[in-house]
Amino acid sequence: MSATALTGVFPVLQTPWRDDECLDQPTLQREVDWVLEVGCHGVTLGMVSEVQRLASEERDALTEAVCQAVAGRVPVIASVGAESGHTARRHARRAEQAGAAAVMAIPPVMTALSPTDLFRYYGDIFEAIDIPVVVQDASGYLGAEIPISTQAELLDRFGDRAYFKPEAAPIGPRLTALLTATDQRARVFEGTGGIALVDSYRRGVVGTMPAADMCWALLALWNALVAGDDARVDAINGPLASMVSLQSSLDLFVACEKYLLHKQGIFPTRAVRGPGAVELDRFTTAELDRLFDLIGQAVHR
Repeated sequence: MSATALTGVFPVLQTPWRDDECLDQPTLQREVDWVLEVGCHGVTLGMVSEVQRLASEERDALTEAVCQAVAGRVPVIASVGAESGHTARRHARRAEQAGAAAVMAIPPVMTALSPTDLFRYYGDIFEAIDIPVVVQDASGYLGAEIPISTQAELLDRFGDRAYFKPEAAPIGPRLTALLTATDQRARVFEGTGGIALVDSYRRGVVGTMPAADMCWALLALWNALVAGDDARVDAINGPLASMVSLQSSLDLFVACEKYLLHKQGIFPTRAVRGPGAVELDRFTTAELDRLFDLIGQAVHR
């Protein structure tokens, strides 16, 4: 799979659990098939896939299961970021062997790295594999931001294999700063669940990585942006942005996403790996339901 194929809507899959907290593979297959039937351009494993709550071997197994479920129909981007470069490289090699088209890595979050150490951490991942690497600045949720200069240096060193997913605030100005620093060469995915997609698209992203639960709405919004249909963009973006704004933490993102996947019949349960799983109250679920209906009306009018 060539690096140039990584563009469009790449939803981050949610991980379905059985009662024993092991991977529910039939439901994972159903989720993958549904996302692809909707028309998404690829799939991703990321933080809302609960990868931080998986054992190292489980992360490799999840990547392999997703690659098997996709069966070459679209590119798979696998999450490989870890607290050590050794573990990140191990995940990256396993992902490439499993058939992933690219990997995505956050930096270590328990250790404050200098720009030199950040470049070495990502550079070692690039050197360990032949497929592209998405450099994920997840500092909007955790850790310290990756300097724009370091991201530009990675692009200069690794060229077309380098992609970026900047999530440091302020999203729009940081995106423009990265594109300016790289003479518009950086290929960037929007990564805020879609809440910043309209602004980010107009600034120059090549794709978006929302959650899987509302992938059909994000795909409709993306297609409207590509077509220049501003009326349709505004109709979809309003209630969609309101829905994403309810999700103010990673745990809340996961809880809402699994609620909506369950609501749509994709997941049989809303099970989340603890500790710290968020229980949605009746006001939140009522607002999710209301916005879900509004988004459906906007997309399918």
